[in-house]
Amino acid sequence: MIADAPKATRLRINEIFHSLQGEADAVGYPTVFVRLTGCPLRCTYCDTEYAFHSGDWREFDSIIDEVRSYGARHVCVTGGEPLAQPNCLGLLQRLCDAGFEVSLETSGAFDVAQVDARVSRVIDVKTPDSNESARNRIENFSLLTARDQLKFVIGSRADYDWSKNFIAAHGLAERSRILFSPSYHQLSATTLAEWILADRLPVRFQLQLHKVLWGDVPGK
Repeated sequence: MIADAPKATRLRINEIFHSLQGEADAVGYPTVFVRLTGCPLRCTYCDTEYAFHSGDWREFDSIIDEVRSYGARHVCVTGGEPLAQPNCLGLLQRLCDAGFEVSLETSGAFDVAQVDARVSRVIDVKTPDSNESARNRIENFSLLTARDQLKFVIGSRADYDWSKNFIAAHGLAERSRILFSPSYHQLSATTLAEWILADRLPVRFQLQLHKVLWGDVPGK
């Protein structure tokens, strides 16, 4: 019974579902998403507010059994903010040990130093339009490796200019792969693409594939 499970081996899970990865370097791959409950941030463009509070406590073994049942190689642990639950670190390790290709989607407001080195850390750098840019943990940038990615969600020209200057100020282009995405309801994808080309930025433009395919449907 979950009530008897050791606290170090359980997490509050909002949902587990099978879909195509919509973002980052694994875009397009069939992927199992493990969405953890809870997030201390309140970004203006958040599309998973339903994960802030609702969820069930589940043991690691139960989570991994369900992940394995979909037969996918790729697993994405997301939220909410998954690192807001400290036991997330243990689940990431267990998923890697089980042979999955594991990515972690995190706001970057939490220390990523203890994340298993086999995990691809996708850090969402908070732009001013998110109203959470003060939460960016600068110390995380020195920990980046070639496996990691930085994602900037761009909502306006001001966001774009801020992001361009932020990348230069912290030398991020030399540390990690950088992804620029237009905020879904705020900025034209074509406009962002044209800005990137005009400035010859060393970034990768991306759309949220799941939004193209299914719009705002949760769990897709």
